[in-house]
Amino acid sequence: MFFKLAWQSLMQRKGSVSLAVLSVAISLILMLGIEQLRSHTKNSFSRTVSGVDLIVGAPTGQLNLLLYSVFHIGNASNHISWDSYQELSHLPQVGWAIPLSLGDSHQGYRVVGTSTGFLDHYRYGNKRPLELSTGQNFIDTFSVILGAEVARELNYQLDDTLTLAHGLVGTRFTEHGENPFIVSGILKPTGTPVDRALYVSLAGLEAVHGADAEHDDLVPNNITAFLLGLNSPIATFQVQRKINEYSKEPLLAILPGIALSELWQISGGIEKVLFFVSAMVVLAALLGLCILLLSTMRERRLEIVLLRTVGSGPLFLFLLIQTEAFLVLLLGATIAVSGLIMGGWLVEPILTDKFGIYLDGVVIGEHTIVLLALVLVSTLIVAAIPAISACRQSLGDSDLLH
Repeated sequence: MFFKLAWQSLMQRKGSVSLAVLSVAISLILMLGIEQLRSHTKNSFSRTVSGVDLIVGAPTGQLNLLLYSVFHIGNASNHISWDSYQELSHLPQVGWAIPLSLGDSHQGYRVVGTSTGFLDHYRYGNKRPLELSTGQNFIDTFSVILGAEVARELNYQLDDTLTLAHGLVGTRFTEHGENPFIVSGILKPTGTPVDRALYVSLAGLEAVHGADAEHDDLVPNNITAFLLGLNSPIATFQVQRKINEYSKEPLLAILPGIALSELWQISGGIEKVLFFVSAMVVLAALLGLCILLLSTMRERRLEIVLLRTVGSGPLFLFLLIQTEAFLVLLLGATIAVSGLIMGGWLVEPILTDKFGIYLDGVVIGEHTIVLLALVLVSTLIVAAIPAISACRQSLGDSDLLH
C-alpha cells in the first residue's frame, strides 16, 4: 500500500521528481564508476606478472627493480654478471629462469633482450601464458617478437625489418642500422607492459653492440635482471636469502607480489580523494532530494489532511515520505547501474587498447552492494527530515478535521 500510494504521489510531481531521480542517478554513476574503475585498474595492475617467485637485479629499492624489470619504467642502477646469472639459475630449487637485458629501444618502445624461455614461462593475469597471434619464437639471432601494441601502432607485419637504437630516445646517430631485425612473431594482446615492448634474443643484442655474429661467442657479459620460478613456493625465502647474501656480487631478490602491493599503496591516495569527491556528490544529490520533499510539504497540505481524514496517523505519513525517498533512490540506482553496464560495454575496447585495463563485466560486486546499502541508509536518514516535517504538519492541521 505504501508503495502504491507513494508512487501515485510522486506521479503528481513528475517534473521535479524526474530531476531528483536524474540527480541521484548521475551521482551514483560517478561514485560507482570510480569504484569500478579502481577495482578493474587494481586487477589489471596486479595481473601484470604472475607465477614469478622472485625478481633479481642489482641492489636498489624493490619498487625500482619492479618498475624497470616488469613495467619497463626507469633504469637499472647496475648490471648482473652473466656468470652470476648462470650460477643462480642452476640452483636446485630453481625451476626456470628468464634473463632480461634492457637499454635499447625502437621508436620509443622498449627493447628487451631475453631467451626463448620468455614465451615458455612468463605468465600474466591468472597464470595465463603468452600466445603468439602470428609467427613463432626466435628463429635466429636477428629475430624480433613484437608486443601487440607495438605491432598495431607501428603497423608491422610478419617478416618486416626494423632496426634498434641505443637508449630510450632513438636518433639517427644511435641507431644500429647495420643489423636489422626481422619480425618472427607478434604476441596477442595481454593488457600488460608486454604489449608495449619488443623482444629479441640476448645473442641479437650482442650482435648489434659490436660482436661478430659469425665468429664471436654471442654470450652477454652481463644482463639487467632475471625472473625466477621455483620448484616449490616453500623455497622462496630460502632462495631469496641466498641471493641477497650472494658473495660474488651484490644482488637484490624481491617478491613481486609484495612489491606490487607497495606500489598500489603509493597510488592509493588518489583513489581515496576521488572516492571522497564522488561521495560528496552523492550527499549533495540526497540533500537535493530532501529539499525537494520539504518544498512540497506546503503544496501537499490538502493531501495530508485527506490522509488524516481516512484515519492515517503520523507514523503512516512518516513511512509514506520515506517510501517516496526510497522509490526515487531505487529509480536513480536502476538508471545508474544500467548506465554503468552500457558504458562499460562501450568503453571497454578503449580502456583495453589505450590503458591495458580489462573490464571483467562484473558491475554489481560485493563492494558495490555495500556502497548502495550505505547510500540507502543515508537516504532514509536524510528523508527523515521531511518525514518528520510531514508528521508535525499533520498534527498542526488536525483541527481542520473537525
